[in-house]
Amino acid sequence: MEALASAPRALFPRASPAALLVATAAAARRRSAAPICRASAAAGEETPPAAPKAADAAAAPKKILKKKPVYSMKKGQIVRVDKEKYLNSINYLSVGHPPFYKGLDYIYEDRGEVLDIRNFETGEYALIAWVGIPTPPAWLPTYMLIKSDKLDYERI
Repeated sequence: MEALASAPRALFPRASPAALLVATAAAARRRSAAPICRASAAAGEETPPAAPKAADAAAAPKKILKKKPVYSMKKGQIVRVDKEKYLNSINYLSVGHPPFYKGLDYIYEDRGEVLDIRNFETGEYALIAWVGIPTPPAWLPTYMLIKSDKLDYERI
């Protein structure tokens, strides 16, 4: 605690040494360039616009445009879960339900709505909320979802 009370700035620097060097070099360039402009303006001379330096052009970050991902389904689409694929997936095995567990039958029979779709490292996943079922939404891989064109409760 004594070391912390005596020199807190030495223990917790605000910026890295490289960032401090860059900041001081930029400030020095600004200070050295400013008097020349003021002197020429005071003398009544017109100063031509400064040409961009090659080093500054190379240091300027390039804009990288990311392509929009193409998803296999749309937000708001009605889906159901394929029972065979879900029961053989790591998602079902990670929950630890006993064999022939009946508590999840609503995901195979009732309609679910796609709230969000994202690409993760393990593949494309959809956030599914079941209509009329008071359960939180779940992220499921899109390969185990069955698209439904009907909005009613009839089975497909």
